Amino acid sequence: MSDLTKLTLTEVRAKLADKTVSAQEVTQAALDRIQATEPTVQALLSVQGEEALAQAKALDAAGPDPARPLWGVPLAIKDVLATKGVPTTCGSKILEGFKPVYDATSVARLKEAGAILIGKANMDEFAMGSTTENSAYYATRNPWDTSRVPGGSSGGSGATVAAGQCYGALGTDTGGSIRLPASFCGIVGIKPTYGRVSRFGMVAYGSSLDQIGPMTRTVEDTARILNVIAGHDERDSTSVDTPVPDYVAALAERQDLKGLTIGLPEEYWNKGLSSEVAEACTTAIRTAEDMGAKTVPLRLKLSEYAIATYYIIAVAEASSNLARFDGVRYGHRDKSAENLIDMYVKSRTQGFGEEVQRRIILGTYVLSSGYYDAYYRKAAQVRRLIRQDFEAALGQCDLIAGPVCPTTAFRVGEMTDDPLQMYLMDIFTISTNLAGLPGMSLPVGLGRDTGMPVGLQLTGRAFDEARMLQVAGLLEKAVPPTGQPVL
Repeated sequence: MSDLTKLTLTEVRAKLADKTVSAQEVTQAALDRIQATEPTVQALLSVQGEEALAQAKALDAAGPDPARPLWGVPLAIKDVLATKGVPTTCGSKILEGFKPVYDATSVARLKEAGAILIGKANMDEFAMGSTTENSAYYATRNPWDTSRVPGGSSGGSGATVAAGQCYGALGTDTGGSIRLPASFCGIVGIKPTYGRVSRFGMVAYGSSLDQIGPMTRTVEDTARILNVIAGHDERDSTSVDTPVPDYVAALAERQDLKGLTIGLPEEYWNKGLSSEVAEACTTAIRTAEDMGAKTVPLRLKLSEYAIATYYIIAVAEASSNLARFDGVRYGHRDKSAENLIDMYVKSRTQGFGEEVQRRIILGTYVLSSGYYDAYYRKAAQVRRLIRQDFEAALGQCDLIAGPVCPTTAFRVGEMTDDPLQMYLMDIFTISTNLAGLPGMSLPVGLGRDTGMPVGLQLTGRAFDEARMLQVAGLLEKAVPPTGQPVL
């Protein structure tokens, strides 16, 4: 592994700024790493090698620009985000070969900050899955153990960062799709507050749940990317016009955890946790206590209804959002159709995978006449109560902490025949999306039994990402380093 690809985003940015290395050297090192590891990991759906090197050359000719905080840094983008002139497939055959004519706001902001976009990351089709095995193209493997899954749906984003192919990536999180792969791959991932980052240019799965966030090797790296992509966007009606703090500067404002209260929900710590996850997360909480934090027990009484509530709302919104993929304007169109209805049916049947079809059918059912009130309306009411539950809990503490997932990364194919068991992998993460709150995964060690990474989940108050990052940054320095996988 090249010494350059072992560096964090913050470290390589400093070397670029003082001209110790050039943007071309850094980009070539990343491309070499991709070439060496991609046949095994399969984290990327496409690599923009020539374009990346051309951009790096242009940046070198102009010289480092301190006004561009990601100048010369190679990043990857989850393939659910529109990238101008670059294939954006959402991991689906129905959009195979589709090239948007514009950039998503988050992508445009990365470019403006000087980042080099090196590839599009693999994902579960239309972000529906927890393992990246639902990609229509191939299953991504976990760099720590290629017989295991990287998590999902942003598994490609998590794996490409963990494998050292780039210095950070954008993922999206509908019910844990940033935090789960971050936990499984031993990296940092944050789902910002709903409305903090523009969703313009993201192909929606669940419009009221989806949020874009960075995935990196360190907390400071995450803060640097979040600084760039956060902020109001007039093109997104869900974007909130509220001040964005300097997240990097905020990291230096807290030197210890004295005066901080961390809530520990009974429901997250007592149910179905593997012993190695419980051990690693408990050790991290004890470390926080040693650093001055106070811990208090909590009850999130409605968490038992979160899975059912989430999957009713998410599939209903998916059914509506994916209705546009009908073979008429763009995407796959069946050539043998004899009439309009036949074209709809054949194009969607051929273009959508099994899991996407399952969720569309479920979503159409819960929105249908006679069932809307019994399912969707009731789920919306329970969602409001879940948010109130979190608000009451966060009135007793500054942050909520718990595991990201009950287990470490499991083996490829282990749960593909049991979708209901797969859905339970998100049991600790989906409530954060239902409540619209910020959440993140911080690596806190390797499991004693499997040797696979374990992530601690932190959940904060709305638009209080800075405090969450501060705590994560201090814990990151205090817990044993997870290290990097050997490939």
